Amino acid sequence: MKEYIALSQEVQEAQKANKPIVALESTIISHGMPYPQNVKTAREVENIIRENGATPATIAILDGKIKVGLTDDELEELGNSDNVAKVSRRDLPYLVATKQKGATTVAATMICADLAGISIFATGGIGGVHRGAETTMDISADLEELAKTNVAVVCAGAKSILDLGLTMEYLETKGVPVIGYQTDVLPAFYTRTSEFPVNFRADDTATIAKTLKTKWDLQLAGGAVVANPIPEAHAMPEDKITAVIETALSEAKEKNISGKEVTPFLLAKVKELTDGKSLDANIALVKYNAEVGAKLAVKLAAL
Repeated sequence: MKEYIALSQEVQEAQKANKPIVALESTIISHGMPYPQNVKTAREVENIIRENGATPATIAILDGKIKVGLTDDELEELGNSDNVAKVSRRDLPYLVATKQKGATTVAATMICADLAGISIFATGGIGGVHRGAETTMDISADLEELAKTNVAVVCAGAKSILDLGLTMEYLETKGVPVIGYQTDVLPAFYTRTSEFPVNFRADDTATIAKTLKTKWDLQLAGGAVVANPIPEAHAMPEDKITAVIETALSEAKEKNISGKEVTPFLLAKVKELTDGKSLDANIALVKYNAEVGAKLAVKLAAL
């Protein structure tokens, strides 16, 4: 196992000192934002985690290794490269074996974090059941990973380009708890609310930490979704974002865009139709998830 994983100096030191660590994905760097904004945001997110008492571990595939914690140069390389593959569970062995550059999705980041002994992961939003999945079977691997890998994912819910109702049903079937942080309903990424209630509400990170510890002590395999709404100041009006998403979905259908190309297309279209405001919202929510993730990791480490 060790031949495949390389921990950064900072992550190694944190593990030796039993300090809390927060995993971060890298798809947001390579596929989510333009350069140099992606690298700048990644560094800012890492610093937010440090400021809140934890160690950041951005995860990516470089030089035939699963890198857990990236140096400044590695962040720069990842953010400024064109040929970076998007890595999910199925892609991980091939990309490591063939020494290709890979940016980890939620599912792959969970796997790599678990291999490195990290149980808290902060990201933007999780994947889910796509609209029309009853005929296409298009369901994100993130949901299956949440069912079996012991990593809690702090996120702003799921993007409303997905079928949020079916996403919640799938998570329920798989026994994955959805814990609302200071919210009674599932946030929908760009907006703070949706019509779907979370399973449990927790108003402090200590309660979430105790819940996670108890879950794993009871050997109940799998992760948890910690649903953390986008800060009020950066949330987008629900009616506006809904109309934009409907337009983007129609265009994707017309162009026969399918599979893993759907989400990048929709996000780019949403950014275009909102004059870049959706990207600003995305950055704000990722930063807030990093802050809450760090506080949660600190509480969990203290138990």
